[in-house]
Amino acid sequence: MSLLDHAARLVFDDKPWAAHLYVTDRCNLDCHYCNEYDNSQPHPSTADLKRWIQKIKDLGVVRLGFQGGEPLMHPDIIELVRFARNVGLVPLTMATNGFLLTKDMLHGLEDAGLDSINISVDRMTPIRSTRKSLKTVLHKLEWFRDSKVRVNVSGVLFQDTVDEMAAVLSECMDRGVPAHARVIHDDLINDRTLRLDETTQPLLDFIDHQAELKASGEKIHSTWNILNYQRKLLRGERLDWTCVAGYKYFFVSARGKFWLCSQVRTERDLMDITPADLKAYNHKKDCQDGCGVYCTVEASLAVSNPLLYARTEAQGRLTTAVTKLRAIAAR
Repeated sequence: MSLLDHAARLVFDDKPWAAHLYVTDRCNLDCHYCNEYDNSQPHPSTADLKRWIQKIKDLGVVRLGFQGGEPLMHPDIIELVRFARNVGLVPLTMATNGFLLTKDMLHGLEDAGLDSINISVDRMTPIRSTRKSLKTVLHKLEWFRDSKVRVNVSGVLFQDTVDEMAAVLSECMDRGVPAHARVIHDDLINDRTLRLDETTQPLLDFIDHQAELKASGEKIHSTWNILNYQRKLLRGERLDWTCVAGYKYFFVSARGKFWLCSQVRTERDLMDITPADLKAYNHKKDCQDGCGVYCTVEASLAVSNPLLYARTEAQGRLTTAVTKLRAIAAR
């Protein structure tokens, strides 16, 4: 399916577009800001995960992301990727801290049909609140030069990471690796209400820094819509949009529960969910103001106002073209 077909599916039909599946709750790290791991829980069985993958496909989903915890901790992760590919879920993505990734594992994931890996990195060096440092996994970025699996680096942006995040982006840009940093989930900063002050100003400055890099042609792995959305969050501004979590985009827990997103969780079993259930979630949510679950925000902005979304991206590309031309003229 082409990118144009994906866009049409996202905006113009009533089927879900993407889902994230937690293949385990367990994680090898314990970042202080994270509420998406539980090392007291065993891995779900491979048989159950395959049932859930098939159900996700049967509901009409096109794109699947493997999540955790740390997905590389599941002993059958390569088998699960292969199964998802065989049932027709494309593209297949994975979010990982990269600590457990080996060359052999990357080759296995590539052979199984994984399309891309998002390596989560918060700083150049580890600190108490987050050990996800680029220093630890930097050499692994070289492995992707000869791999069909695309790689990008993402960071969580908050007071403990903003001082080293520019260096993280710089190292990635130097290697041609797409990267970005995004403001942490709203419910963990200022109790869901962001207002520009001495603590949030550095975050806004860093969003502007990424926009400048993107305008100059660097591989900032973020759309213009999400960069603008984060600016508005930090300024305390509000947007008129409708959250499509649970409708176009949903999550499945490592216990097979249907979640609207990573932060809005239900006790409903995925296997009981019907297309009509998904459509019932096509409405504004009480929690959407200040939302920091950017995958669902992205989809929601596109569905809520596709023309505005497309115009924002086109204006961004025009800015990049003009910036490049000015740089050439200045030589």
